[in-house]
Amino acid sequence: MPSSWDADRAAGVARARAAEPGALLPILHALQQEFGYIDPEAVGMIADLLNISRAEVFGTISFYHDFRDAPPGRHVLKMCRAEACQAMGADALIAGAEEWLGARLGETSADRRVTLDAVYCLGNCALSPAVMLDGELHGRVTAARLRRLIERAEAPA
Repeated sequence: MPSSWDADRAAGVARARAAEPGALLPILHALQQEFGYIDPEAVGMIADLLNISRAEVFGTISFYHDFRDAPPGRHVLKMCRAEACQAMGADALIAGAEEWLGARLGETSADRRVTLDAVYCLGNCALSPAVMLDGELHGRVTAARLRRLIERAEAPA
């Protein structure tokens, strides 16, 4: 479970990878892993650490869809939008999820329960439509099954 953003800890995470070849991406991945997102205040810190422009850091964060600049919901639901999944009803599945959660792709539900992300292939084309919930891949997903997956993820352990 990612922890709350802490500038000092973020600086330590960044310094630990600053000497790696092509350090920007390893730093960004490490921050995302540690906190679940990359706080905008990290842009200047990383730029100064690596002696690169803030624009280069920001451009890299905004270019790659997996990097986020705000905390995700308790659960992250990645919905495949690739051709095989579209052919098997992904658009209707996405529309249903957006309506049920009250959030569009790229947003988090108002209750902070689920972040809904689009991806363009989960590598599960034979079992489309596919989704990934909290890093776990699911195939042949229907609207009813998707609702059960989210409800199960929310159930107390």
